[in-house]
Parts: sequence; structure tokens; C-alpha cells
Amino acid sequence: PLFGPGSKMVTSAKSSVPTVTDQAAAMQLGQCAKNLATCLAELRTSAQKAHEACGPMEIDSALTAIQTLRSELQDAKMTAVNAQLKPLPGESLEKCAQDLGSTSKSVGSSMAQLLTCAAQGNEHYTGIAARETAQALKTLAQAARGVAASTTDPKGAAAMLDSARDVMEGSALLIHEAKQALISPGDAESQQRLAQVAKAVSHSLNNCVNCLPGQKDVDMALKSIGEASKKLLIETIPPASKSFQEAQSELNQTAAELNQSAGEVVHASRGSSSQLAVASGKFSQDFDEFLDAGIEMAGHTQKKDDQVQVIGNLKNISMASSKLLLAAKSLSVDPAAANAKNLLAAAARAVTDSINQLITLCTQQAPGQKECDNFQYKGMLDNPNEPVSDLSYFDCIESVMENSKVLGESMAGISQNCKTGDVSAFGDCVGSASKALCGLTEAAGQASYLVGVSDPNSQAGHQGLVDPIQFAKANQAIQMACQNLVDPESSPSQVLSAATIVAKHTSALCNACRLASSKTTNPVAKRHFVQSAKEVANSTANLVKTIKALDGDFSEENRNRCRVATAPLIEAVENLTTFASNPEFASVPAKISTEGSAAQEPILQSARSMLDSSTHLLKTARSLVINPKDPPTWSVLAGHSRTVSDSIKSLITAIRDKAPGQRECDSSIDNINKCIRDIEQASLAAVSQNLPSRDDISLEALQEQLTSTVQEIGHLIDPVSTAARGEASQLGHKVTQLAGYFEPLIKASVGVASKLKDHQQQMTFLDQTKTMAESALQMLYAAKEGGGNPKASHTHDAIAEAAQLMKEAVDDIMVTLNEAASEVGMVGGMVESIADAMAKVSAAGYTMTKSVTCPDELGALASQVTVDYSQLAVQGRLAAHTAEPEEIGFQIKTRVQDLGHGCIFLVQKAGALQITPSDGFTKRELIDCARAVTEKVSLVLSALQAGNKGTQACITAATAVSGIIADLDTTIMFASAGTLNAENEESFADHRENILKTAKALVEDTKMLVSGAASGQEKLAQAAQSSAKTITQLTDVVKLGAASIGSDDPETQVVLINAVKDVAKALGELISATKCAAGKAADDPSMYQLKSAAKVMVTNVTSLLKTVKAVEDEATRGTRALEATIECIKQEMSVFQSRDAPNKTTTPEEFIRMTKGITMATAKAVAAGNSGRQEDIIHTANVSRKAMSDMLTTCKQAAYHPEVSEEVKNRALMFGAECTTAYIDLLEHVLLVLQKPTAEQKQHLAACSKRVAGAVTELIQTAEAMKGSEWVDPEDPTVIAETELLGAAASIEAAAKKLEQLKPRAKPKQADETLNFEEQILEAAKSIAAATSALVKSASAAQRELVAQGKVGSVPANAVDDGQWSQGLISAARMVAAATSNLCEAANASVQGHASEEKLISSAKQVAASTAQLLVACKVKADQDSEAMRRLQIAGNAVKKASDNLVRAAQKAAFEKSDEDNVVVKTKFVGGIAQIIAAQEEMLRKERELEEARKKLAQIRQQQYKFLPSELREDSN
Repeated sequence: PLFGPGSKMVTSAKSSVPTVTDQAAAMQLGQCAKNLATCLAELRTSAQKAHEACGPMEIDSALTAIQTLRSELQDAKMTAVNAQLKPLPGESLEKCAQDLGSTSKSVGSSMAQLLTCAAQGNEHYTGIAARETAQALKTLAQAARGVAASTTDPKGAAAMLDSARDVMEGSALLIHEAKQALISPGDAESQQRLAQVAKAVSHSLNNCVNCLPGQKDVDMALKSIGEASKKLLIETIPPASKSFQEAQSELNQTAAELNQSAGEVVHASRGSSSQLAVASGKFSQDFDEFLDAGIEMAGHTQKKDDQVQVIGNLKNISMASSKLLLAAKSLSVDPAAANAKNLLAAAARAVTDSINQLITLCTQQAPGQKECDNFQYKGMLDNPNEPVSDLSYFDCIESVMENSKVLGESMAGISQNCKTGDVSAFGDCVGSASKALCGLTEAAGQASYLVGVSDPNSQAGHQGLVDPIQFAKANQAIQMACQNLVDPESSPSQVLSAATIVAKHTSALCNACRLASSKTTNPVAKRHFVQSAKEVANSTANLVKTIKALDGDFSEENRNRCRVATAPLIEAVENLTTFASNPEFASVPAKISTEGSAAQEPILQSARSMLDSSTHLLKTARSLVINPKDPPTWSVLAGHSRTVSDSIKSLITAIRDKAPGQRECDSSIDNINKCIRDIEQASLAAVSQNLPSRDDISLEALQEQLTSTVQEIGHLIDPVSTAARGEASQLGHKVTQLAGYFEPLIKASVGVASKLKDHQQQMTFLDQTKTMAESALQMLYAAKEGGGNPKASHTHDAIAEAAQLMKEAVDDIMVTLNEAASEVGMVGGMVESIADAMAKVSAAGYTMTKSVTCPDELGALASQVTVDYSQLAVQGRLAAHTAEPEEIGFQIKTRVQDLGHGCIFLVQKAGALQITPSDGFTKRELIDCARAVTEKVSLVLSALQAGNKGTQACITAATAVSGIIADLDTTIMFASAGTLNAENEESFADHRENILKTAKALVEDTKMLVSGAASGQEKLAQAAQSSAKTITQLTDVVKLGAASIGSDDPETQVVLINAVKDVAKALGELISATKCAAGKAADDPSMYQLKSAAKVMVTNVTSLLKTVKAVEDEATRGTRALEATIECIKQEMSVFQSRDAPNKTTTPEEFIRMTKGITMATAKAVAAGNSGRQEDIIHTANVSRKAMSDMLTTCKQAAYHPEVSEEVKNRALMFGAECTTAYIDLLEHVLLVLQKPTAEQKQHLAACSKRVAGAVTELIQTAEAMKGSEWVDPEDPTVIAETELLGAAASIEAAAKKLEQLKPRAKPKQADETLNFEEQILEAAKSIAAATSALVKSASAAQRELVAQGKVGSVPANAVDDGQWSQGLISAARMVAAATSNLCEAANASVQGHASEEKLISSAKQVAASTAQLLVACKVKADQDSEAMRRLQIAGNAVKKASDNLVRAAQKAAFEKSDEDNVVVKTKFVGGIAQIIAAQEEMLRKERELEEARKKLAQIRQQQYKFLPSELREDSN
């Protein structure tokens, strides 16, 4: 109970700090608010820990407290017997009676809570409920003692104390049973005992309340009404003893008296207990007389049906009367109860309505009796601090307009019918006038409430979790309907209408429970509402069954069954109503200020005058309709009519003038305009460099003031925009609050600017403040225009835009403030922000390093920590709310708050270190704080992962599935190459059953996944894990099956593996759809995606099963493969057409290369259609699938390339789709030809293929458009070679740079230090290898071209003498490959320290040389000026240059190494000479080796030179 008010106090204090003008007081208040917030946070943490330690003791302490209360009451009884019991100071009979009444309710509701918690086995909440029960019983015992001491009746005092003692005894027993139930939760016997004890306690509570003075009299009245009502149960109505006219006038007379008494009861229930006693006695007397008159009237009815109707109406009046007395009783016991006055008014209205129904039925000749209605409507205007309905202010205006029109028409009709004497039409007009008056009064009452509440000094009430009126009304209606159901006299139509009423109200109750359970954070209440709704729904369903049986046959047995079925429903509804009346769920009434009351008065005045004058008008009209020829009465009628229309006009004017929030908006706009003028004056002064400095306050204090003011303004933006869009009653409050902060804002901002030395900074501050004030002004204009009217949707965009601008202005000024503050080590504002973020929840390692290296960057880092934590807090709150089970949510919340404390300490230490950067102790403290924050972050992460087990499992499963798909792609490559063989001699039949069984298991997993999305994280996790396991098994068995088919039929193998790959893909999609849909509502768009993903999954599994069955059937397997391919292409197409961007982009060249595959596949499809052979068709199916899949993927990737224009992108996507559709048509036509192979159908294949070819042409043109003017053929080997060579050059450059940076080594380097260098060298080698393969292609293409042109003769196979260049270009290319391979080895060895830099240098030289030779070979007999030649030349030069750089870098490294070689010179003479000799010897040996190596190289070159063609010799010279 302390934390709620404490937090509110902190918030209020913080928000009022900026408005306090006295500096010292403002600082003191701010500091106290911070201290209180810190203490509350610490207290909350300690309380949680203490609760964990002492939770179970709460129940025992509650038991002890109740037993103490029981003995105290026993002592009081003894004192009372001796007439010594005296009231305590301040106690009076009325006060104690009211305390007792209100406490009895809270005892009832806390016991209901206790029962629920104990039944659910929730120890934590049972302890809380036991404590609350004990507290409520303490108040009850004090009140009971006070009543006994204040009453003058000794018997009454003794009865009161006895009944209170019974309550204590029962409660002690109840808590004891609850404790037992916790020990064995779910034990039916202990649950039953609990329920029995609870009933006994509830009974003794009622007895206790009935001992209150005045209550006995109401009970007597209730009893007398019950007794009198027994007259209605007699079989036959006695014959009438009076004439019809006498009976009629008596009925009218008694009806008017009963109605009057009802009004008196309503009035007395707000007065003293003695007044209520008198009023209820009179009411029961009048009821008795009215009942006799009603029965007399029933005796006059001719038809049996009419008689049944009259008696039925009398029963309704009897029930309504009882309800009125009960409502009066409960209001007198607890006048402050939420909505009790409205309930009483509703009960009085029910009495009036039921009397009117009877009068209308019995007195067709004397209509116009309904004017007694208006007596009750007046009650709505007596209580303008409670909402009358849920109409908004603007709905009230509409309602008043509509009803005033209806009332005007009815009044005209009344006077018209008085003239003509048309009695039945007169009755209709009176009815509609009465309805219109009721509507007008309701609208006026609600409008006056909204006007009162919208005054800035008033406090709005807030809606409770449930609406007790709704529950009470439903309870009442269901009980009345059940009575009618079991009444032996009720006709079939009455039974059906009663059943309809029951169904309507129970469904409303169930919906209210659903809403309440979704809104409450108390897990016990959550479950209780759900459980209650289930009980009500089940008992209703049982009752409806018996009603159906009764409707079929109105036998006594069926009626009894029906009676038995009503009992559980009534009990369930009663229990629910008791639980819902818990004060925790109640609404809080509004507190309307004197200004608010004054604003209400014109509306209430007009409404009252309208009601009075219309009542007089109806009375006058009633005498006129009987005697139309009475001129004085006509003039009276005209006078009343004029008064009514005047009062309605004044009512409309009053409501229009008092529109909430408008007055406040105007004054706030004036206020902010004045502030803008002030800031402009300050800016002018600053420009001319004479802004006077404020010396009465420090810069730090001013910055803190400014920060807190800006933060408060930021908090108000959303509330203002919400109020302006649809909460008129809040608009005045919020705009007044907002405008109130601008004066302190301007003062603080000008003060800060005046203290800044930097002129630029001064101007920034003032400009940003002005921007903020201007954005607030725009916001206020938009809010005034919107006025809180939800229907004025044309204003809502302007409000949203203004709010956005204002948020941006707040963010800008906060950034400037935080920068300025962190420069001087002020971290107060950031600490505040973190504390704020923590309150809402109800990069640490980096900071450690910075603290050591550059403390001046800590300010920026601290503000980053603040921003990150604020975001984390928001997300953490949502995560805690949605986590399952609830304990995890609680854990997330506490860990996020712990992290917040850690962040606060971290930021404070960072601030301290900035002030004293050299303080080693503070540095150590900061590092400790950062380490603690890191630990706490990992705790938060672990809690979050525990809370979303299911989502984590989905992510893991999705990763596993993508691995499986990649593995299947590899298997398809093996199968296509004809190398997929079974290990043993086995046939496909051995695997078929296993595949089918596993596939069916996967379908079950799919169902679990789909249901897991809706059920919870635990089930979702199981389903995801299970499906990943099953798909792994399925792919394994399918791979074994495919291998068993044998490599002599690779196409069938590929079909089978493709089928399981489709299933894996669909499962991947399904898992990601499940992850997105987890925990969402049934109508969320992600649920539809989940359903469609599940459909695709089932389709693909079915397709796999069909494929498995068709594998051994040679006649159909081709057809089956083609069907599967068509389905697969359609699915790829739907992915292609989705709006999701691909995860990477590609080049137009790649796109064109993929598009060309379609041309080949189309040709194969047409050939397969013509041949009709199953082998061809399987081959077509496999080729088509790959070609279309590749085309769609690259088309989308190329279209989404950032450099591609929107128009070209749309064209590419359109033609991609068109090409796919045409190709699907072609394959479907092939299927058709297979089934009906006619010549005509085969001819149509060509037309289909033309469509595909047309689309492919369009696609290629689109790709050319993507590339622009620099378009090249991606298939051209020269282009490939160019691309690869340039890549190789870049890699070699990087390796060279890296080599230059490395220090020479005296010992072999450690592998990990040089890892990057190794990667660069290897990358260079890889690129050169890739370039080589492309060049080989280029070389062979060039060779073919030269042969074709006749420039080179075709070489005979056995020619040996051509030597190295026998194959021209190609051998040159191969030399590059060999050199590259050497470079790889040298690089690897050099990196690991096994080889010298020399080897690396010679390898790189070899690469450069062989590339040069290749380029020479290309030049031979080729066209020197061709574009291709020019490009190849550039690329080759790039490789050569890069290789040279690598050589240079390696040489430099080797040279530096030789510089740094450490020689240890021996100091002794002999040793020294020996050293010199050894060195000289080594030198001579190396010189000799060098000479030999030179000779060897010369020989090799001579040998090679012999074989060179003459053209090359000249060139190389």
C-alpha cells in the first residue's frame, strides 16, 4: 500500500519542481523527491527479499491477529452486559454503522480472493489475501464495538457483538482451512471444506450487518413484501368484489402512492437510519394495498391469457420492489460505495417502469399515466460527480439535439390529440415524450459531469477494472428471469423470453470477465475471472439444455429439471458479483472543484426546469384529454409548453458554451505567446552581446531546472494529443499543465544562456527553446481545434503532426543539455532518466576501457548508456508483461530494475571521474561498476531467453532446417554427377515404409507448431524441437532411399531429393511464420500467414508421399516429377511476388546468365512433350526446377540492387512473373500432351515455348537497361577473365600492404599474430586461381576462333616437337595456374615460418612472368585494337603491378630482417678467429651455390627458347 502513493508523491513532486519560484525551496523539493524515490526503490527491493523469506508466516500472523480480535470482542461483550461499554472519542452511531457496512464488503471480497488463491495453490497471494482479510476484520471489529457502545438498545448491542464474534471465529477457521489447502493443492475434499466454511462466514457477515439500526426495519419490510407476494401464487384468482371503474381508480390511486413511497425510500436511504426505517415501513404498506388492487383488477379480466399477464406484471413489481429496498439498504450501509447511488436510481426506475407496464395493460381507457416517470429522472441530476453513461461530450450534444426534436414533436402531438380527443394517439405521444425526457436528462447529467471534471482544479474519477453496476444489473436480471423460468404459471413465450434474457446477460458477464482478466496484473484475479466466466458459461449451457427440453414438453418433471439447473447459475453469478465488488477493482469517483460545480450549474438548472415544466405540462394535458372544452386549462398548457421549449434552448446553449477544455486552451495559448515574446527579447539582447548574466544562481542549478522542465514537457506531449483526439474531459487539465511549464522553461533557458561564455552556444540554446515554444503553440491550436472530439477526424492528422514536431524539439534541446552537462561531469539528468525508465518497468565493457584511456569521452558514453537503458526498460516492460509463466515475467522485471540500479551507479561514477580524471580510486570503482553492469546484463538476457523459450527454439530449428537445405543441395549435385550410390545391396522398397512413416510424423509436428503459436512458449518450444528432429530423420531416410535407386538413374534420385527439399523449405517458412505469430491475437495478419504456410507445408508433404509412391512405377514417375516441379515453381513464384526484399543483391550479368538456362529448359520441355518418354520428362522436371528457381532468385536480387531505378525494377519483377507464368503453362501443357498425345496438342507446345522465349527476351532487355551503357556479355570469357584478374590484383595489393606493416622476425612468428596476413595472401592466391580458370576458357575460345579463321592449323594428336606452346594460348594459361599454385604453397609456408621470404618473392615473380607470357600469347594473331584485348591487357598489367608490389614488400621485409639479425661476437681471441673463419667459409660456399643456380637457370631458358614460335621470340626480345 505504501509504494503506490509513494510513487505518485515522487511524480507529483518532480512535476511541481519547475513551477516553484523560490530557488532554495525548488532545489530542496527536487532533492527530497530524488531521496524518496531512492528510498522507495531500496524499500521495494528489501520488501521483496523479506517477502521471499517470510512469505509463509503471513498466514500465521493473520490467524493470530484474528484470534486476538475475537477475544477483544468477548471482553467488550462482558463490559456491555455490565452496562460499562462506552463509545471511544470521535465515535458516533452513524459513523460506526457506515464503517461497519463498508468494511463488511471489503471483508467479503478479500475472503473471495483468499479462497481463489488457496484453490490455485498460490502461496504468495494467499499470504497477501490473509493479511488484507485480517486488516479488514480489525476495522469491522472496531466498528461493531462502536455501534454496540453507541446504541441505546442493550439487546441490539449484545446481538451486534455476538454476530461480530461469529465472523471472527468463522474467519479464523477459513484461514486455517486455506493454509491446509495450500499444503495439498488440488485436493477435492479440502476445496469442499473451504467452500463450506466460506458460506458460513458469509452468512455471519450478513447477520452482523443486519444487526445495524434501521436494517432490521428494512428486513421487516422485505419480509412483508415477500409475504404479500404469496397471494400471487394461488391457483385461481378470486372473483372481483368491486365495479370495474372502482377497481381501476383504486389501482391508479395505489400506483401513484407506491411510486411516491419509492421516491421517499430513495431519499431516506441518504438520510439517517430512522428515516429509512419509516420510509421502508410505509413502502411495504403501500405495496400491500397496491397488490390487493392489482389482484382485484385481475379478477375483472375476461381472458385467461390477460389474467396471466396481469399476475406476471404484479410479480415483476414485487421483485423490483424487493430490489429497491435491497439497494436502499446497501446504500445506507455504505454511502461511499462506487455507483451505489446510480444503482439505487436504476432500482427506483425499475419499480416505476414495472408499475407503468401494469397500468398500461389494465387501463387502456385512461392513458397518460406515465408522468410519474419524470419523478425518477430527476435523481440523475442530484449526483453530478458520477458519470451517468459512457457518452462523450460531443455525443451528449448530439443526444440533446435529437431528443429535443422528438420532445417538440411529441408535445405538438399531445396538444393536437387533446383537441381531437384521440386517446390512444395521446398515450403514444406521452410515451415518446417520456423517452425523450429520459434521454435529455441522461445527456444533461453526463455533460454536466464532464464539464465539472474537465475543470483543471477537479480530479477525474477513473474507471475500475469491472463495472459493478453491470454486474449487479446482470445478477438482478438473471435472478428475475430464473424465477420466471421456474414459475409454474409461465407461458411458453415467457419461458423463451426469460431464456433470451439469461443468455444475453451471461454472455455480457463472460465478456466483462475476459476484459477484466486481460487488464489486471494480479495473476490470482486473472485466473479467477477466467474461472468464473467458465462456471457461468457451463451452468448457462446446462440450463439452456433443460430449457430446450421444457420447450418441447411443459411437464412437471422438465420444470423441476429446469429449477435444479437454475441453482448453480444463480450461485455462480452471485459469487462472481461478490468477487467483482472488491474495492481493488472499483472505480474511483471524481472530485469536482467549486469552480467545476459552478460551471455545471447552468446545465443542471436548465435540465431541472425542463423536467418540472414537462411534468406540469403532462398533468395539464391529462385533464384536457378527458375534458377538451376547458379554455383556462388550455392557456396553462400553452404556458408550460413555452417553458419547456425555453428550458431546452437554454440547456443546448449551456452545453455548447461549456465545451470542456476550450477556455483553458485559449488562456494557455496567450500564456505561450507571452513566453515566445520573452525569448525573442532575450535573443535580441544576446545578438547585441548584452544579455545580463544571472548571478543569483549557479549554472549547474539552472541546467538542472531546465532539464527537469523539458522532461516534464516531454512527458505531457502524448497525454495532450490523446486528450485532444478523444478525451475532452482531460483536455483542460493537460493543456493547463503543459502551458504552466513554459514560464519556468523560458526563465531557466535565458539564465543558462546568460551564463555561457560561447556566443554560438548561447544562440543555440535560445533558438531551440523558441522552437520548442512555437511547436507547443502549434500543438495547442491543433488541440483546440480537435477539442477532444473523436468524430472530428479531420483534425487528428494535424494533432499527430504537431505532437511529432514537439517531440523532436524536446529531443534536440535534451541532446544539447546532456552534452553541456556531461562536459562538466554533471550526470544528475541522466541518473533521473534511468530512474524514470526503472519506474516504468515496475555497453558497459566499453566504459571500462574508456575510463582508463580517455576520461573526457565518458560524458557521451554515459548519455549513451542512459538512452540504451531507457529503450531496454520499455522493451523489458513489454517482455515481462507477455512472458510465460508469470514467474519469468516477475524475474525479468526485477532483473531489469537491478540493471537500472547498476547503470545509475555507473553513470554517477563516470561523472565523478570526469571531475577528477586522475583519481585512481574512482577509476577502480568505475571499473567495478562496469563489471557489475555487464553481469546484470547477462542476467537480464538469461531471463529473457527463459521467457521466450519457444521463440528461441524456433530460431534454432530454422537454422537447423537451412543447414539441411544446403546439405540437400550438395546431395543433388552428387546425384546429378552420378556418384550417389548405396553402401549395401538394397532396394528402394526397403526404405519406402520408413519414409512414409516419418512424413506422417512430420504432419503431426506441423499441427503442433500451428497450435503452439496460440498456446504458449513451452508448447511452442517442444513443437519446434520435435519438427527439427523429424525433418532431419526424414531427409536421412529419403537420402538413403535415393541412394538405393542407384546412380544409373540419377534423374529419379534428383526428383526424390527435390521433393524432400521442398518439404524442408516449407518447414523453414512455417517455423518463421510460427515465430512471428506466437502469442498474437487470432485476427492478427501474422496468423493468416501462419495458416497459409501450414497449407503449403501439407501440400509439399503430400507431394513427397505421391513421389515416393511413384518412384517404382516407371509409367508415372515422370508425370509425378513434373507435377511436383509445377507446384514448386508456383511456390517460388509466390515468394518472388511477396514484398519482402531479398537478403542480398546481384549484378545484371549474373541475372542474364541465369536467364539463359530457361531457353535450354524450354527446348528440353518441348522435346520431352514430343517424345513422351518418362526419362525425358524426369530430366525436364529437374532442369526446369533449377532454371526457374535460379532465374526468380537472381531476378529479384538484381531488381532490388540500389542502383536500379524504380521503373526498371517494376519491369523486371513484372516480366519475371510473366516468364514464370508462361513456363508453368508450358509444363502444364506437356502434362496434357502426356495424357492425350494428339498432333494438335503437340503443335501447341511450340506456341507455349514462344511465349516463354518472348518473356526471356524482355527480361534480357530489362537486364541491359539495369546495366546502362556499359553493357557486356557475361558469358564472354574475356569479361570473366577481366573481372577475375582485377580481383586478383586487389587481393595481391592488400597482401603487399600487410607484408609491409609486419615487423621482421627473429624467431618463427606465432600463427595467430599473422592470421590476417595469411588470409590476404591466400585470398590473393584464390583470386589468381579463379582468374586462371576464366583465362583457360578465354584461351580455348580464342584458340577455336583462330582455328576457325584459318590463322592456326589444327595440331595432329601425336605431334611432340611443338613442345610447350603446342596448344598456344591454353598452355600459357596453364603456366599461370602452376605459378599460382606455387604462390599458394610459398605463402602458406612463409606464414607458418617454414619458408623464407625469398621463396615467396620468386613465386610472385613467376606469377607476374606467366601472366605476361599469357598476354603475349593472346596477342599472337589476335586483333590488336579489339576492346576485349584492351581490357585483358589492363587486367594483366594490374596483376603484374600487384605481384611486383608483393615482391617489393617481401624484399623490404627480408632486408629489414637482415639489418636486425643479432650476431653474438665471442670475446676470447681464439674463439673470435674461429668465428671469422667460419663466416668466410659460409660466404664462399654461398657464392659458389649462387653461380651454380645462375648456370642452371640459363640452361632451362635455352631449352625453352628452342621451342618458342618465331613470333614470340621477336616479342620477347
